[in-house]
Amino acid sequence: MHASLPDVDPLIARMADAIAPTITPDIVIVGIHTGGVWVAERLHALLQCPLPLGMLDISFYRDDFSRIGLHPQVKPSNLPFDLENRDILLVDDVLYSGRTVRAAMNELFDYGRPASIRLAVLVDRGGHELPIHPDFTGLALDVPAHQNINLSRLDDGHLTLSLA
Repeated sequence: MHASLPDVDPLIARMADAIAPTITPDIVIVGIHTGGVWVAERLHALLQCPLPLGMLDISFYRDDFSRIGLHPQVKPSNLPFDLENRDILLVDDVLYSGRTVRAAMNELFDYGRPASIRLAVLVDRGGHELPIHPDFTGLALDVPAHQNINLSRLDDGHLTLSLA
């Protein structure tokens, strides 16, 4: 059974409003594949960031790689800027255990030492296993461990959330 969740666009707009006062001219936005990139694309446009959008594929950085296996659709990371001493806004769709965000930070540090990393997530579903918490959140929900929150992108580009 799939339950309906709030419309995504107003959540992203609210996140952008919260993030806007913290934006500096040289901040970079980096989305985590795949849903985090979709959210980051929207934030990047709303915040009118002058620097290009970065994208991370953290598949090989996960600590549970051997347990979950390799996803067949690995996308290469694309960071078209220098990370050294740069402020980074890291974006993901759903925060659960914190392991994806930890893997993303490990990968970022392989590219350089950022001045700061702030985290923006569309949905914080609780159940964190690591001491990782978002700086900016579109929606906070307590979701039982047996359920998943899924972000999907329709053919027309519209983003939708569902609870399964």
